[in-house]
Amino acid sequence: MPSKPKPTIKPAVKPITMDAVYTAPGYLFRRMQQIAVAIFVEECRAHDLTPVQYAALVAISTHPGIDATRLSAVIAFDRSTLGNVIERLELKSLIERKPGPDDKRVKLLTLTRPGAALLREIGPLVDRAQARMLQPLKPADRKSLLALLTQLVDLNNESSRVPLRAEDALEHLGKSG
Repeated sequence: MPSKPKPTIKPAVKPITMDAVYTAPGYLFRRMQQIAVAIFVEECRAHDLTPVQYAALVAISTHPGIDATRLSAVIAFDRSTLGNVIERLELKSLIERKPGPDDKRVKLLTLTRPGAALLREIGPLVDRAQARMLQPLKPADRKSLLALLTQLVDLNNESSRVPLRAEDALEHLGKSG
Protein backbone atom coordinates (compact mmCIF):
# COMPACT_ATOMS: atom_id res chain seq x y z
CA MET A 1 0.00 0.00 0.00
CA PRO A 2 1.49 3.34 -1.04
CA SER A 3 2.14 5.80 1.72
CA LYS A 4 0.26 9.04 1.70
CA PRO A 5 2.34 12.14 1.08
CA LYS A 6 2.75 14.24 4.15
CA PRO A 7 0.93 17.51 3.92
CA THR A 8 3.26 20.43 3.45
CA ILE A 9 2.94 23.19 5.95
CA LYS A 10 3.37 26.60 4.46
CA PRO A 11 4.83 29.22 6.74
CA ALA A 12 2.52 32.11 7.43
CA VAL A 13 3.38 34.98 5.14
CA LYS A 14 2.86 38.40 6.59
CA PRO A 15 0.80 40.41 4.12
CA ILE A 16 2.46 43.48 2.70
CA THR A 17 0.51 46.58 3.58
CA MET A 18 0.73 50.18 2.48
CA ASP A 19 1.55 51.08 6.08
CA ALA A 20 4.76 49.09 5.65
CA VAL A 21 5.53 51.12 2.54
CA TYR A 22 4.59 54.47 4.08
CA THR A 23 6.88 53.95 7.07
CA ALA A 24 9.90 52.61 5.17
CA PRO A 25 12.97 54.91 5.21
CA GLY A 26 13.41 54.75 1.44
CA TYR A 27 9.82 55.75 0.81
CA LEU A 28 10.04 58.61 3.30
CA PHE A 29 13.31 59.89 1.76
CA ARG A 30 11.77 59.78 -1.72
CA ARG A 31 8.67 61.64 -0.57
CA MET A 32 10.74 64.28 1.22
CA GLN A 33 12.83 64.70 -1.94
CA GLN A 34 9.62 65.29 -3.92
CA ILE A 35 8.46 67.82 -1.34
CA ALA A 36 11.86 69.55 -1.22
CA VAL A 37 12.00 69.92 -5.01
CA ALA A 38 8.40 71.19 -5.13
CA ILE A 39 9.12 73.83 -2.49
CA PHE A 40 12.38 74.88 -4.19
CA VAL A 41 10.70 75.17 -7.60
CA GLU A 42 7.79 77.12 -6.10
CA GLU A 43 10.09 79.62 -4.38
CA CYS A 44 12.36 80.00 -7.41
CA ARG A 45 9.64 79.79 -10.10
CA ALA A 46 10.33 83.26 -11.50
CA HIS A 47 13.91 82.21 -12.24
CA ASP A 48 13.17 78.84 -13.89
CA LEU A 49 15.87 77.05 -11.93
CA THR A 50 16.03 73.52 -10.51
CA PRO A 51 17.89 72.50 -7.35
CA VAL A 52 20.57 70.73 -9.42
CA GLN A 53 21.03 73.77 -11.65
CA TYR A 54 21.39 75.89 -8.53
CA ALA A 55 24.00 73.53 -7.06
CA ALA A 56 25.90 73.60 -10.35
CA LEU A 57 25.86 77.39 -10.45
CA VAL A 58 27.14 77.61 -6.87
CA ALA A 59 29.93 75.11 -7.61
CA ILE A 60 30.94 76.91 -10.82
CA SER A 61 30.87 80.25 -9.00
CA THR A 62 33.00 78.86 -6.18
CA HIS A 63 35.38 77.05 -8.54
CA PRO A 64 35.64 78.99 -11.82
CA GLY A 65 37.21 76.90 -14.56
CA ILE A 66 35.91 73.59 -13.23
CA ASP A 67 35.26 70.94 -15.87
CA ALA A 68 32.10 68.83 -16.07
CA THR A 69 33.72 65.69 -14.65
CA ARG A 70 34.91 67.51 -11.55
CA LEU A 71 31.60 69.38 -11.29
CA SER A 72 29.86 66.01 -11.25
CA ALA A 73 32.04 64.91 -8.32
CA VAL A 74 31.57 68.19 -6.43
CA ILE A 75 27.77 68.13 -6.55
CA ALA A 76 27.45 64.30 -6.59
CA PHE A 77 25.39 64.23 -9.77
CA ASP A 78 25.56 61.70 -12.60
CA ARG A 79 28.02 62.91 -15.26
CA SER A 80 25.88 61.91 -18.26
CA THR A 81 22.80 63.69 -16.90
CA LEU A 82 24.88 66.69 -15.87
CA GLY A 83 25.54 67.39 -19.55
CA ASN A 84 21.88 68.35 -19.95
CA VAL A 85 22.06 70.61 -16.90
CA ILE A 86 25.13 72.36 -18.30
CA GLU A 87 23.46 72.80 -21.69
CA ARG A 88 20.40 74.40 -20.08
CA LEU A 89 22.54 76.75 -18.01
CA GLU A 90 24.49 77.71 -21.11
CA LEU A 91 21.28 78.28 -23.12
CA LYS A 92 20.09 80.60 -20.34
CA SER A 93 23.43 82.47 -20.65
CA LEU A 94 24.23 81.74 -17.00
CA ILE A 95 27.51 79.92 -17.70
CA GLU A 96 30.12 79.73 -20.46
CA ARG A 97 32.08 76.72 -21.67
CA LYS A 98 35.58 77.43 -22.90
CA PRO A 99 38.26 75.02 -24.12
CA GLY A 100 40.97 74.21 -21.62
CA PRO A 101 44.44 75.60 -22.25
CA ASP A 102 46.13 72.17 -22.21
CA ASP A 103 43.39 70.07 -23.78
CA LYS A 104 40.89 71.77 -26.10
CA ARG A 105 38.51 68.81 -25.70
CA VAL A 106 38.00 69.64 -22.04
CA LYS A 107 35.49 72.44 -21.55
CA LEU A 108 36.00 74.67 -18.55
CA LEU A 109 32.95 76.23 -16.96
CA THR A 110 32.64 79.80 -15.72
CA LEU A 111 29.75 81.87 -14.51
CA THR A 112 28.61 84.76 -16.69
CA ARG A 113 27.63 88.13 -15.27
CA PRO A 114 23.93 87.21 -15.56
CA GLY A 115 24.73 83.93 -13.77
CA ALA A 116 26.47 85.74 -10.92
CA ALA A 117 23.59 88.23 -10.69
CA LEU A 118 21.07 85.39 -10.57
CA LEU A 119 22.95 83.70 -7.73
CA ARG A 120 22.89 86.92 -5.72
CA GLU A 121 19.20 87.46 -6.43
CA ILE A 122 18.07 83.91 -5.78
CA GLY A 123 19.96 83.42 -2.49
CA PRO A 124 17.12 84.66 -0.27
CA LEU A 125 14.61 82.53 -2.19
CA VAL A 126 16.72 79.41 -1.73
CA ASP A 127 17.09 80.21 1.97
CA ARG A 128 13.32 80.60 2.24
CA ALA A 129 12.78 77.25 0.48
CA GLN A 130 15.17 75.52 2.87
CA ALA A 131 13.43 77.09 5.87
CA ARG A 132 10.00 76.04 4.57
CA MET A 133 11.13 72.43 4.30
CA LEU A 134 11.97 72.35 8.00
CA GLN A 135 9.37 74.84 9.27
CA PRO A 136 6.86 72.25 10.55
CA LEU A 137 9.48 70.93 12.99
CA LYS A 138 10.47 72.43 16.33
CA PRO A 139 13.89 74.16 16.19
CA ALA A 140 15.58 71.40 18.23
CA ASP A 141 14.09 68.76 15.93
CA ARG A 142 15.34 70.64 12.84
CA LYS A 143 18.85 70.58 14.26
CA SER A 144 18.57 66.88 15.13
CA LEU A 145 17.16 65.98 11.71
CA LEU A 146 19.94 67.80 9.87
CA ALA A 147 22.59 66.18 12.06
CA LEU A 148 21.15 62.71 11.46
CA LEU A 149 20.70 63.26 7.71
CA THR A 150 24.29 64.52 7.44
CA GLN A 151 25.49 61.44 9.30
CA LEU A 152 23.43 59.08 7.11
CA VAL A 153 24.61 60.71 3.89
CA ASP A 154 28.25 60.64 5.00
CA LEU A 155 28.11 57.03 6.18
CA ASN A 156 26.29 55.85 3.03
CA ASN A 157 28.24 57.96 0.51
CA GLU A 158 29.94 54.96 -1.08
CA SER A 159 26.57 53.32 -1.73
CA SER A 160 25.53 56.17 -4.01
CA ARG A 161 25.55 55.81 -7.79
CA VAL A 162 27.52 59.06 -7.72
CA PRO A 163 29.44 59.38 -4.44
CA LEU A 164 30.40 62.86 -3.35
CA ARG A 165 34.08 63.37 -4.23
CA ALA A 166 34.47 67.11 -3.73
CA GLU A 167 37.92 67.00 -2.14
CA ASP A 168 39.36 64.74 -4.86
CA ALA A 169 37.87 66.86 -7.63
CA LEU A 170 38.97 70.17 -6.20
CA GLU A 171 42.48 68.95 -5.49
CA HIS A 172 43.05 69.02 -9.26
CA LEU A 173 42.01 72.65 -9.36
CA GLY A 174 44.44 73.60 -6.61
CA LYS A 175 41.55 74.87 -4.47
CA SER A 176 39.76 73.59 -1.43
CA GLY A 177 36.01 73.12 -1.12
